[in-house]
Amino acid sequence: MGAVAFMFSGQGAQYSGMGKTLYESSPAAKTVFGSLDSIRPGTSDMCFCGSEEELKQTINTQPCLYAVEMAAAAAMDIRPAAVAGFSLGEVSALAYAGVFSTEDGFRAVIKRSELMQRETENLKSAMTAVLKLSDEDVAEAASKYSDVFPVNFNSPGQVVCAGSEESIASFEKDIAAKGGRAMRLAVSGGFHSPFMAKAAEGFREYLSSIQLSKPSIPVYSDLTADRYPDDIITTLSQQISSPVRWTSLIRKMIEDGIDEFIEIGPGTVLSSLVKRIDKTVSVRSIEA
Repeated sequence: MGAVAFMFSGQGAQYSGMGKTLYESSPAAKTVFGSLDSIRPGTSDMCFCGSEEELKQTINTQPCLYAVEMAAAAAMDIRPAAVAGFSLGEVSALAYAGVFSTEDGFRAVIKRSELMQRETENLKSAMTAVLKLSDEDVAEAASKYSDVFPVNFNSPGQVVCAGSEESIASFEKDIAAKGGRAMRLAVSGGFHSPFMAKAAEGFREYLSSIQLSKPSIPVYSDLTADRYPDDIITTLSQQISSPVRWTSLIRKMIEDGIDEFIEIGPGTVLSSLVKRIDKTVSVRSIEA
């Protein structure tokens, strides 16, 4: 018999109306939304009623996703053996594991979103998901450009790349010529790439100013694809400008005994990825 892990969603999973049913049906979730609204007024309303364009902006996306994820986790009646999160979701995973409180995690997310939003405005960049090609083929296509980077290794046959707005369209044509398919993502910048180096540095400074605790359960890192090391600050800050090794992370969790994954947050993106990575494990999502 294996164990259960929670997975927390990342940017791109957001949609208008997320969290509303949760708010109306769970007193625990409602309490979380209320607490976070006291820190960032209007967050709940933005989740429930915000436009697609409004929710696409990093400065809004990240706080809203975090609020929905922590509310959904509060409504769960089981305790997982381990947690992980995709990009922004990793902050939710750390908060759930007690590295910081839900409220301090929210403040950290607000700071993270401000730093990353600033870089998206300073450095015009975008992200595209490449399907039907190997990691090696995607890397080869990206190597022709000085400003295109494979950044999210989501599952076999799916790699997300970040690039400048000038180069990404040309790169997508190269992908099509190789027999692949490129799909532009609903995010506002080239995350997990050198475009975010200054944001990572700023987030490190912020994390150094707050109280952090050791996680109460194992948290797996996008940066290392393994359990979080003692140096939480370096690992979490570098994650912003480094590739997400999701395929390797999920395989490591399975190797460590996880055989059921529950996606916490809006959508089913992570559930779909896990099914592509390993068809033998149980996967379900908690729609928020």
